[in-house]
Amino acid sequence: MKGATRLSSCRSSLISPSSHPAFRQKPTLLPLDRRRHISAYGYTQAKALVYPNHGTPSDTLTLHTHSISPPHSNLLTLRTLAAPLNPADINQIQGSYPTAPPFTQNLGTPQPSAVPGNEACFEVLSAGSGCKNVGKGDWVIPRRTGLGTWRTHVQVEEDKVVKVDKDGLTPEQVATVSVNPVTAYRMLKDFADLEEGDWFIQNGANSGVGRAAVQLGAMWGLKSICIVRRREGAEGDALRREMLGLGATVVISDQEVLERDFAKRVQDWTKGEEKSPKLALNCVGGDNAMAMAKTLAEGGTMVSYGAMGKLPLRVGASMLIFKDLRFLGFWVSRWGDRMPEEKKKTIDELLGMIRKGKLKDVPMVDVPWSWDTGKGELLKAVQGTLEGFRKGKGIFKFGDT
Repeated sequence: MKGATRLSSCRSSLISPSSHPAFRQKPTLLPLDRRRHISAYGYTQAKALVYPNHGTPSDTLTLHTHSISPPHSNLLTLRTLAAPLNPADINQIQGSYPTAPPFTQNLGTPQPSAVPGNEACFEVLSAGSGCKNVGKGDWVIPRRTGLGTWRTHVQVEEDKVVKVDKDGLTPEQVATVSVNPVTAYRMLKDFADLEEGDWFIQNGANSGVGRAAVQLGAMWGLKSICIVRRREGAEGDALRREMLGLGATVVISDQEVLERDFAKRVQDWTKGEEKSPKLALNCVGGDNAMAMAKTLAEGGTMVSYGAMGKLPLRVGASMLIFKDLRFLGFWVSRWGDRMPEEKKKTIDELLGMIRKGKLKDVPMVDVPWSWDTGKGELLKAVQGTLEGFRKGKGIFKFGDT
């Protein structure tokens, strides 16, 4: 009886959850897309920007939360460390690019959707038992375009990625090596027989490709005429000094290119027609590109890798008949898919240059992405990729995801 009385007394002293004010308060819940649940069964919680149809990024992109099961066989679970925002990524969302990531429901979206983004640096979180060349802690990059990199985590087969030596490198450097620097490298190497002291000319010179071309050319003893969009006053002077510091020989504005005496000025810089540029790199098009073409040496080549001006090339017959000029295109995605081993060699060589400080990073604008980052913050950065005169290349930098 004593025991029963003591037990009864203890029970009566317990606080009833339903009666105490602290327990009657409703818990504050985060929105569903900002909650993170850690599974006891080894599942990885992930978020991805996805789009169910082509259109303007701000209209069609959503932030989707999903789970990734533990890897098996030849599968890898990857955590994204950095992923750049390239104009081509935006074009894919808009539906104006020749290739696009697949639309699937693999992530559990209400309707088939795609994940944008083509470049990234990933860290391997875990590997299936069948993986032979990549293990936990390694850094990898996509082997081909279309993987979909604007996400916190992804699971892929081992052969879909390429391992890189991360020593002495940052995630941002690794994430941005496979498009712009590779494009510049291959155009300088593959389209003209350039020797030390030769000249090349390029527009869009302060772009990612242009900056890489300037630096590579300087390393290889080439001289360059670099055309940039006109900027007023101190901003224009600062850009000119920056480009000269990277190794440019001459820096001029896109307005100067359209002046009547431009071709003569080029001959003055190169010390005669026989030393005229053998190669022109074009990412603008229109009259700007044709002004460059008129400065090329006989038998010279113009390589187009972009069309930011959205204007056609109006090639005069005399350029073809009397100067024997060649007008070619280069699409690094197609080249890399056709020549994966050569692409890997090029990337390894470029990363070696970056590691030694010979190839400087492009200016970047960090876009932090942690688990609590909302859709609006991410879409604002994506939309900024479409604006002119940006301070640098936008890049998602992933924190606590």
